Amino acid sequence: MTAPTRRERLRTATLAEIKEGARRLLVTGGADAVSLRAIARDMGMTAPAIYRYFPSLEALVTALAGDLYDELRRCLEAARDAAGGEPVDQLVAMCRAFRAWSVAHPAEFGLIFGAPTPGLAAFVDDCVDPDHPGARFGAVFLAPMIELWHRSPFPTPPAELLRERLGDRLEPLRLSHGDIPIEVTYTFLAGWTRLYGLVAAEVFQQVSWAVTEPEALFELELEAFAAQLGGGDRPGGAIR
Repeated sequence: MTAPTRRERLRTATLAEIKEGARRLLVTGGADAVSLRAIARDMGMTAPAIYRYFPSLEALVTALAGDLYDELRRCLEAARDAAGGEPVDQLVAMCRAFRAWSVAHPAEFGLIFGAPTPGLAAFVDDCVDPDHPGARFGAVFLAPMIELWHRSPFPTPPAELLRERLGDRLEPLRLSHGDIPIEVTYTFLAGWTRLYGLVAAEVFQQVSWAVTEPEALFELELEAFAAQLGGGDRPGGAIR
């Protein structure tokens, strides 16, 4: 492999600096504060010069969203690897890591998991591509669930009922990850909406009227989900 040239190294460093500037503006002022002109000003560049790196604000925001998905995925993978070889333990560790990252990075969470901004509409639609950063993020959760299913199927509604009620509506997810069983697809989506909903409510401060410690509610729901997958069948369960 040929080593990158000095020009290529400089370009890579500048791209990274531009995205860092975009993230800084996102955190301090929200998505509306991110602009190519503001980033160029902070970097000491002219506004036209920054277009050599990103042709539009939408392209920059899309690149930033992809980086955030990758950052979060690496965080989950680290939690998974530290949890050992049991799939339920891995899932529990990754769910906790997802919540911890999200609470610590509310602005970033809002960009990739909140209401899509106009510039991210196409990016969200492309998530069915297995190489999409969002799809790679989801695959980290799906892999241990598929392994669990092949070891010992966990309780789900009958496959016939799922096909009757949902039919091909789950096909985008199933086919984008290798035609996974419909029972696993259903359980993944049901678990994701359940746990994601709690995290989103905490991040967006929509649950403070109900609970003083959202983490306690999250842990209880996580315990119930782990038990559904079989974590409660082993001594001590999956929650420690």
